[in-house]
Amino acid sequence: MKKATKASDNKYYIARYNAAKTNSDFESRETTSEVLGIDRTRLARIELGNVEPYPEEVLLMAKHYNAPELTYNFCSNDCPIGRLTMKSVEISSFDRLSLKILGSLNDIEQLRGSIINISADGKVDIEELEEFQAILNSLEDISNNAKALQLWAMKNIQQQN
Repeated sequence: MKKATKASDNKYYIARYNAAKTNSDFESRETTSEVLGIDRTRLARIELGNVEPYPEEVLLMAKHYNAPELTYNFCSNDCPIGRLTMKSVEISSFDRLSLKILGSLNDIEQLRGSIINISADGKVDIEELEEFQAILNSLEDISNNAKALQLWAMKNIQQQN
């Protein structure tokens, strides 16, 4: 499959391009549109970034392309509620993700001690706010790294079954 220039940085096009490496049905928009049940012109407009896909379309692409990151990143970037509550994650190699998780868990004992100290009186005092925010940031890092590893597993371990 020749890589399209105009759509080369579009996440939906990239997912189809990668899926075409193992499934020839995704080499063209025509056959892809038949598999997905999405009009070829609409698929082209999605891949060119001219229109945003509907959530149902993202679910179809994620399933057929084996790209679970599409749904997660759709929710974190394109859904108004998701933008407020979720952070985008990037799926990289297993070893890189493992190192990121280990790095984010590195200070877990210090984090545990800080939570115990702050929660001892049942409230967060003004002088504890900065430390509490650091705890929240660390927990968000752990959560994001765990989500990236989970998406990696959905994408890669499923293929081996």
